[in-house]
Amino acid sequence: MRERALTQQGPRQRAWWIILCAGLAGVAAVLLAPLAFAALSTGGAVATGTEAERARQRAEHLGVPAPDLVLALPHRPEGATRVVRALAREPDVRAVWSAGTTGDPWLRSRDGRTELVEVRLRGTDKDRKHAAPQVVAAARSAVPGLKVAASGEAWTDRAVDETVERDLRRAEVLAAPALFVILVLAYGSLVSAALPVLVAGLAVGCTLPVLGLLARAVDMPRPAVNAASAIGLGLAVDYSLFLLARVREETARGAGLEAALAAARRSSGRSVVFSAFAITACLAPVLLVPVPLLRALSMAGMVVTVLAAVIALTVLPACLLLLGPRAGAWDPLARWRRTLTGEASRCWRRTAQAVTARPVWAGGLVTVLLVLLATPFSQVRLGVVDERTLPPTTAAPAAAERVRSEFAAPPDRILTVVVTGPEATAGAAAYAGRLHALAGLTAVRVARSLPAQQAAVLLAVAPAAPGTRACDDAVRAVRNAPAPGDLAVGGRAAEVTDTADAIVAALPWCLTSLGVGLVLLLGLFTRSVVAPLKALAVAAVSLGASLGALVLIFQEGHGRTLLGGFTVTHVLDASTLLFVLLITLALSVDYEVFLLGRIREEYRRCGDNRTAIVEGIARTGRLMTSAALAVALSTAAMGTSDVALLKLIGIGVALGALVDAALVRGVLVPAVMSALGPANWWAPSIRIPASRQLTVRPEKSET
Repeated sequence: MRERALTQQGPRQRAWWIILCAGLAGVAAVLLAPLAFAALSTGGAVATGTEAERARQRAEHLGVPAPDLVLALPHRPEGATRVVRALAREPDVRAVWSAGTTGDPWLRSRDGRTELVEVRLRGTDKDRKHAAPQVVAAARSAVPGLKVAASGEAWTDRAVDETVERDLRRAEVLAAPALFVILVLAYGSLVSAALPVLVAGLAVGCTLPVLGLLARAVDMPRPAVNAASAIGLGLAVDYSLFLLARVREETARGAGLEAALAAARRSSGRSVVFSAFAITACLAPVLLVPVPLLRALSMAGMVVTVLAAVIALTVLPACLLLLGPRAGAWDPLARWRRTLTGEASRCWRRTAQAVTARPVWAGGLVTVLLVLLATPFSQVRLGVVDERTLPPTTAAPAAAERVRSEFAAPPDRILTVVVTGPEATAGAAAYAGRLHALAGLTAVRVARSLPAQQAAVLLAVAPAAPGTRACDDAVRAVRNAPAPGDLAVGGRAAEVTDTADAIVAALPWCLTSLGVGLVLLLGLFTRSVVAPLKALAVAAVSLGASLGALVLIFQEGHGRTLLGGFTVTHVLDASTLLFVLLITLALSVDYEVFLLGRIREEYRRCGDNRTAIVEGIARTGRLMTSAALAVALSTAAMGTSDVALLKLIGIGVALGALVDAALVRGVLVPAVMSALGPANWWAPSIRIPASRQLTVRPEKSET
């Protein structure tokens, strides 16, 4: 009896140690969170190492910096001059200028009633964003009787960050009750419903200090935290749900709790490990894209994925072992519940039977629907977020729109053209005349000519909005025109063009690496060649449908009134769009791994392809639907935000999760697998040539 008690006490002691270590890690994460947030940067949506970046650096070195703040005020005697004098004394201001100090006519409106004061701030993007309110307040104090309207990159970044932070808190408050109801429905217990919340909290909380450490070596923008939260929540729900379902299934068959946990680790635990590896393989290729924000999102996703898997495989079993039967306690819907987590769903069983009975018809109809939804994605146009992501009635976009309408050369429509070489200064005037004749440019002038440095800086006005086809054509026309020396073209329009080009150029390498890694991992997981290729094709169709819907809604503006309205810019922010793609792909791969794992397990058990598909769908369909609903509800709450950027993320992830869980995993995958039959599990057999086979001859007896 004593030996038996000691044997039972061993796993419980290990469980207590795991809970203790997890608690200490959680406390450390909370204490380190402020330091981690302080280390994170802002911005990072523009590609690095581009021609536009080189042009900005050269122009600033030559005395023609790009403004971080644009202040518009009514034209009054000495009004702009007083603002310039006041801001020149500010420690955060590197340079400040106006029409009066430079003689630049572009800094006065067409009717002469408004003038601009442009400010270049010191420090990093994060430093400039924090300094912007103090600088604007100093400008307004210098002319107390005049209205000073602020716009510019630093002011917009601050306004976007403040609105996003406020709207995210509101979305969490709105989504939390509905999310908990979904978890209770899925898990069948208030206690069990709290377990994925624990896993998600630990995974996301422990990710923050890691991101803070990474921020000391690489640029780590703050949206990486949002990426970690979204991916961590989705994976925590999935991993916890599938592990708990398998434990309940094993205990329903008469297994003890420890035996059920061991069986869950061998089956669902294996799926969790492969899911984490597969998602990491999907996110890692994004590091090839030279956009700091995308790299940060990728690193945050990989870190939280690994932590979610580790915590789900250690802390969750420890909690279940210590709770015992109490893990299923407090089910407020027990009297109305027909099936518990882990039991086969009759609804999904009938659906799978209907689909596998006519796989060509079912799969064909869903494929046509998904392809139609994906068609608009062929018209996607990539851009970079600006003040138009905010409601048009707020201060920053209203001020920027006023500058565009009243001034002949708005700052965000000016191209900075830097020419260096022996002929740069002598040929600058003639070169300006040639540029003025190009289509897409309305004005060109020589801003600075420096014979001693053999350099000249020209400014050209491209009135088309950055990211549009007309603006891209204007940028390329300037770059292709013969110049009297080495040429670098910058400005906001050039930054947007270079960022889109950098992403498009890196995509083939990213997609190739992603596809190879995913096929190899799923091949090891399923011991098949066909199943991974099928999974890759299905994931591409699913992602295309979700992205096509986003183009219709957010690029073209169809149905925007249903989402509270937003400014249609006819471009989609490249980093945000790829962020949505990353999360949707991660969830798609996650669902695929668990579904393929269960179908493969059933196929090995019964040997019949259709029976394995039906049983696999029946056992996992309700789980995937519950997980997708949880993710969709938590992200769709972002659709209530005033920021179009958050709307796109929330609606995009919600659409992707629901389409993938319902149409793709519920209909398309079983239809394709049923049509393929036993070929799903085909793998090339390796035959050893007869000449290389080792023949073992029996030893002769001595007798």
